[in-house]
Amino acid sequence: MFAIIQTGGKQYRVQEGDVIRVESLQGEAGDKLDLTPIFVGGESALFGDAVSSYVVNAEVVEHGRGPKIYIRKYKSGIQYRRRNGHRQDFTAIRITGIKG
Repeated sequence: MFAIIQTGGKQYRVQEGDVIRVESLQGEAGDKLDLTPIFVGGESALFGDAVSSYVVNAEVVEHGRGPKIYIRKYKSGIQYRRRNGHRQDFTAIRITGIKG
């Protein structure tokens, strides 16, 4: 059985035991989370009001920062060059179960 969850403006396909990196969430390592799925698949597909009874259980594994990403801007002919960068914060979560 798998589920599609939405968090941080992105959608993720998860199964029990998966460890995924999502946008930064509140909570310390070891805290439990309950996420609502938007789709549940497996033997039969469920979506809409049919998945309202399902819950995806997760556990916070760690918080961290991803690799440095550089942004470069350039306009030809006018000597305009800019370089900027940032590191995106993330939260790693482990899916402990899909119940419904």
